[in-house]
Amino acid sequence: MSSPNGTGNAGATASERATVYDLAADCTLDDLEEGERYHATVNGVMDYGVFVDVSDRVSGLVHSSNLIGSYDVGDDLVVELTEILADGDVSFAEVQLAEFDTESVGHGSDVAAADVSDSTGETVHLDGQVVQIKQTGGPTIFQVRGERAIVPCAAFNEAGVRAFPDIELDDIVRVTGTVESREGAVQLEADDLRVLDEEEAADVHERLDAATDDLAAPAAVEPLADWPEFEKLREDLQDIARRLRETVLEGRPLRMRHHADGDGLCASVPLQYALEQFIEEVYEDPDASRHLLKRLPSKAPFYEMEDVTRDLNYALEDRKRHGQKLPMLLMLDNGSTEEDTPAYRNLAHYDVPILVVDHHHPDPKIVEPLVDAHVNPYLHGEDYRITTGMMCVEIARMIAPDLTSELEHVPAVAGLSDRSEGEAMPEYIELAEEAGYEESRLRDIGEALDYATHWLRYNDGREFINDVLNVNCDDRDRHEQLIDLLVEGAEQDVEDQLDGALAHVETEDLDNGAHLYRLDVENHAKRFTYPAPGKTTGKVHDRKVAETGDPVITIGYGPDFAVLRSDGVRLDIPQMVTELTDELPGAGVSGGGHLVVGSIKFVKGRREEVLDALVEKMSDAEIDEDLQSSAALPEDV
Repeated sequence: MSSPNGTGNAGATASERATVYDLAADCTLDDLEEGERYHATVNGVMDYGVFVDVSDRVSGLVHSSNLIGSYDVGDDLVVELTEILADGDVSFAEVQLAEFDTESVGHGSDVAAADVSDSTGETVHLDGQVVQIKQTGGPTIFQVRGERAIVPCAAFNEAGVRAFPDIELDDIVRVTGTVESREGAVQLEADDLRVLDEEEAADVHERLDAATDDLAAPAAVEPLADWPEFEKLREDLQDIARRLRETVLEGRPLRMRHHADGDGLCASVPLQYALEQFIEEVYEDPDASRHLLKRLPSKAPFYEMEDVTRDLNYALEDRKRHGQKLPMLLMLDNGSTEEDTPAYRNLAHYDVPILVVDHHHPDPKIVEPLVDAHVNPYLHGEDYRITTGMMCVEIARMIAPDLTSELEHVPAVAGLSDRSEGEAMPEYIELAEEAGYEESRLRDIGEALDYATHWLRYNDGREFINDVLNVNCDDRDRHEQLIDLLVEGAEQDVEDQLDGALAHVETEDLDNGAHLYRLDVENHAKRFTYPAPGKTTGKVHDRKVAETGDPVITIGYGPDFAVLRSDGVRLDIPQMVTELTDELPGAGVSGGGHLVVGSIKFVKGRREEVLDALVEKMSDAEIDEDLQSSAALPEDV
């Protein structure tokens, strides 16, 4: 018996397990490669050899000199493709292997994920990683990530029944199927889907890792304002941008929790817009951003247990129903304080990474062991004057730099909403003016954002808020008309509130020369309307600052809370809260905020004791002209 040509005989004695390909019926010569081995069936026996089929469309001769055994029609054997002749004839050699792995091959050519949209109507093979598995009422949708794109692959077993049940999230697979266009979107309709062996998977992993390093790298953009203090944060912001891009690439959903005020919206809306752009770049599925990204306003300036319970419940349901990974949590304009830690500890039992971008006075020793990244100007010796909106506009530009022209006015809105006295504010305002926004109009936008979010409550009001902020808005005239309408409503509601409240404001002169104003907002302000207690306190504070021109402190209090504002007085509210907690055990004192603005909570029965101790500390606070005439600062309650 003669030895086969090529490497067939060598394959018979090879110590490593070989791969033998099982071709689908519609495979053509384009699907074969010289030197590879295939399952074959004898379809004819001649004196000079046997004819074999390796698919319904590919047949060839195994010459007698390349046969090892004797065969009849219908017998199966393993052959190696030795040559494709110029006239299209095919020559095979028999191979006998002690051990081998079989891999199924469908008809088609290998295609990169980014090129799938150019292959409509063709049968292709796509290698990649499964990043999502969603069972619909019809097919199973596997989102498969290639090097530069993520492709929806639809596989059908029967309606509502999981196709390829052995395929799991993060598996490295080969999908074979036909590229189709459904309602203008590309979809690969999978005939076969298999997990790649270790060697093949390692090669795909290596290519995906290299692509991730490239795609996740933040864009090299210069900050909108020349601000040396801001430069201290640049590397931290780049790290957040990189992590967010990586999260999109790995198919992990993002839940964006932000404080429901002007600065929180100036932080979250641009980031939402930038992330949606990036998702659209890498996902062939036009609905991907709707499934992957949620923007969720939080009324409190910290992560409440109510919010984390709701978020976790939705995430677990989405994992079960839609095959999604658990989300990344992005905290914006909140998340830095001890009040956030009970919620974080809840998430510690699950695979939920946490990123925090905030400018409230932080508790880093308590918070940072529970989060994956924490960006805060206080951690670099700066303070609240670098607002979260300013930071997040830069992150958004690192993710989607083409959006810069749409975001140039947003840092000024953020700074004015939070009454930042940062050195870059004149430059931000000038930049906004060049984009067509006068300073008074920027203040109107901040007021309109506060007014709108008050009535939206827990709803993100996506399209509405986009129009208010004029980000991802297609009609500037509509934006202008909307601002006029909202500002008019806000001003009227504020006047109605202050008409009743100002008559009940109590006045006291402190030992340090500051004027103290107190208002019982529980009994002398309307509830469940605009402005809320924090905003009402801020508006009273504004009036008193304007009236006196002197250092002013304003307290708006209820049964178990107090909202604090100061102008020209360095209160250091977080430090006061720490001291009150130690000095009044059992009073349940908690809270915080910025250097000169914040809120505290306490046990209802200890209110007078807490407020008296608080006023005593305010009397000893330093008068600071650098903090004077800054009007009301952030409305955190």
